[in-house]
Amino acid sequence: MLRFRKRELFYVPNILTYIRFVLIPIFIYQYLTGNHSGAVLCLVLSIVSDFLDGKAARAFNQVSELGILLDPVADKFTQGAAVICLGIRYPMLWYLFAIEFIKEAFMAIAGAVTIRKKHLKFGGAKWYGKVGTGITDGTLLLLLVFPQMPENIRLSLVVFCGTWMIVTLMLYAHNYWGIWHGRTEGTLTVDDRGKKIDPDPIVPDPEDPTLHDYK
Repeated sequence: MLRFRKRELFYVPNILTYIRFVLIPIFIYQYLTGNHSGAVLCLVLSIVSDFLDGKAARAFNQVSELGILLDPVADKFTQGAAVICLGIRYPMLWYLFAIEFIKEAFMAIAGAVTIRKKHLKFGGAKWYGKVGTGITDGTLLLLLVFPQMPENIRLSLVVFCGTWMIVTLMLYAHNYWGIWHGRTEGTLTVDDRGKKIDPDPIVPDPEDPTLHDYK
């Protein structure tokens, strides 16, 4: 159950995330109609806003469960749109799409199993996941900005990006294996009595009557 205050919808980092969602169809349209400069601008704005939303969340003390949920979704949708569009010109990118799909499917299934069986959840994105996002964004941006890039350089970029995706998948799998076997710490989601633990409880505020629960 996702719990948040209505005012969190208007948090600065969440607004930046909404902008990234809006940029996705604009990017697709710009690329498919041949306006590559417009597509580059959309992708750059998306990458910059992704960088800024985390900074804004900490600077304004606006870390929210809604933002934690939406941020990685915006990342994957943006990268997916870019890979699909560029894959029309560079078929090798479909291998990246397949690897990323497998990784994200594993993460979703492993996360669900961990919560259901162990009442634990993963402690957020790891450094190698964040680096992977940066490598993928950088690879896609370079392919977009330099369409006449030599084939050997393009192939090297794609291979490096795909290799890091596989390494990231293996490291996350290792961490989940450790959680399942008690060798890696996770975040408890229920207490000893089976009651759900809210790691960031929302305390009713008499000055903020907008508290709601959403299933």
